[in-house]
Amino acid sequence: MVRIPEGRAYDQVAIGDEFDYVLTITETHVVNAAGLFGDFNPLHVDESFASQSHFGGRILHGPFTSAFIAAPIGLYFAGTAIAYLEHNCRFIAPVRPGDTLRALWRVLSKTDKAKFKGGIVELECCCTNQSNIEVASATGKILVESATPPVE
Repeated sequence: MVRIPEGRAYDQVAIGDEFDYVLTITETHVVNAAGLFGDFNPLHVDESFASQSHFGGRILHGPFTSAFIAAPIGLYFAGTAIAYLEHNCRFIAPVRPGDTLRALWRVLSKTDKAKFKGGIVELECCCTNQSNIEVASATGKILVESATPPVE
C-alpha cells in the first residue's frame, strides 16, 4: 500500500501561515543536476575551473535550487493541490555542495475560486543557508481544493 501524505486544504490555511523544508546539498545533487539538466558548465562540474571563478568553487545549478524551493509546496498541499500556477525565483548567492538550505514559505493571500471548489493561495519564500545567508527568494501561486464543499 502506498501512503499518500495528507496536505492542507484551501480552507485550512490562513494568511501568515508558514511552512519550511530543509536539505543539505551533497555532491550527488550537483552531479545529478548536471545530468538531469544537461548543463555541464564548468562552474558546476570542474573544481579547477570553478575555483578560479568569481564564485571560488563549484556551485549548484539555479534550476535545482528553484526545484528545492518549490518542493515543500507540493508536500504542504499534498492531495489537495489542483495545479501549481506560477513560480518565480530570484538567485541571490551561490549554493555549494555541503550547504544546508532552508526554504521558508509564508501565505500572502487567498483568492476564492468557487468553480474549482477551492481557491488560489499566493506564497512567498526566503531560502537561506546554514549561515542564515539568503541564497534565493521566490513567489508562487497554487490552486487548492477546499476540505469542505462551499454552501450553495
